[in-house]
Amino acid sequence: MGCSVTGVRGWTSVRKVKDGETTDDLYAFLTCQPNDEVKAIHPRAMPVILTEQGEWEAWMNGAPAVELQRPLPDGLLELIEEPN
Repeated sequence: MGCSVTGVRGWTSVRKVKDGETTDDLYAFLTCQPNDEVKAIHPRAMPVILTEQGEWEAWMNGAPAVELQRPLPDGLLELIEEPN
């Protein structure tokens, strides 16, 4: 479940035959099961949010994504605007 949080700028490939070779900036993010707060809005997934310096360093040093893939504990998010 999920994928890399990193991006690649200037990736050249043929993604669609009709478009031919293109150069694109590609980005993805790692998801996990939602915590209770997010589940009320989106029941399938939430982005992994790294909050500790050790987690950031592990990610930047190539730790396998599965080692960091977990929901943010309840109570750490603050809703600043009601969803539409």
